[in-house]
Amino acid sequence: MKTGFIFPGQGSQSVGMLTDLADAFAIVEETFSQASDVLGFDLWQLTKEGPAEDLNKTERTQPALLAAGVSVWRILKDKVSTPSVLAGHSLGEYTALVCADSLDFKDAISLVADRGRFMQEAVPSGEGAMAAILGLDDDVIENICESAEGIVSCANYNSPGQIVIAGQRSSVESVIEALKKVGAKRAILLPVSVPSHCALMKPAAKALEKRLESITVSTPKIPVIHNVDAKMHSEPAEIKKTLVEQLHQPVRWVDVMKVVVKNSDQVIESGPGKILAGLCKRIDRALTCNPVFDPASLEKVLS
Repeated sequence: MKTGFIFPGQGSQSVGMLTDLADAFAIVEETFSQASDVLGFDLWQLTKEGPAEDLNKTERTQPALLAAGVSVWRILKDKVSTPSVLAGHSLGEYTALVCADSLDFKDAISLVADRGRFMQEAVPSGEGAMAAILGLDDDVIENICESAEGIVSCANYNSPGQIVIAGQRSSVESVIEALKKVGAKRAILLPVSVPSHCALMKPAAKALEKRLESITVSTPKIPVIHNVDAKMHSEPAEIKKTLVEQLHQPVRWVDVMKVVVKNSDQVIESGPGKILAGLCKRIDRALTCNPVFDPASLEKVLS
């Protein structure tokens, strides 16, 4: 049986995540300890005890989610069939590259902490926004974004009928009102501090491109599907290019999952929560996708 692994991004974090799994498997705390050595603070204590407002800071959320996804992968990789393909949603793409032996774990921890900082610095607090839109076709949302004043665009194509938009706060708010008028089931602002995957992130992308010059990227040992084009890249230079573009271009998760489906009999969401497993059901109801984030969910997959 071919198994695909997918790794979550920001929004899946919570104080206390993986605590039960850490009680059963020492590798969880060991992985977070390796990350803490890089960061200079106790990432496991922050993850386990909070406070939530600190864990939710972008430059801390990203390494915490990376360590969480890698922790679950390290538990699972020798217990299931050889993975056929890997993918991650936004930040989760870095987790996938670590698990494919394309990025060194400690390098990746340092890199995503900087990525989070670059993103926060690119847009002053309160000036950017993101919103979830449910119940409209992609082209309707795209056309209204294109006709709006200011910067606003589709940031995440999460599932059919579920898109996230991002941009300048005033522009996002005006698009929300316009989408409600044309029949959106829901159009709500998200509690985020950074408008990811839109043109406002170009300064962050430029800083990330410079930062990647000091990072070694290898050809993945397991194919990784990238967010920006739903393709597998083997050349290190191409991988770096996709990571830079990912910051200011949309996450094409529906297209990514279509490739995962073609290459997998089952899919495992590796990391806290089950957001991606929920999206899987909306993308392809025939696909089996199981999240692993605690001993019970692990046992379900192994059985």
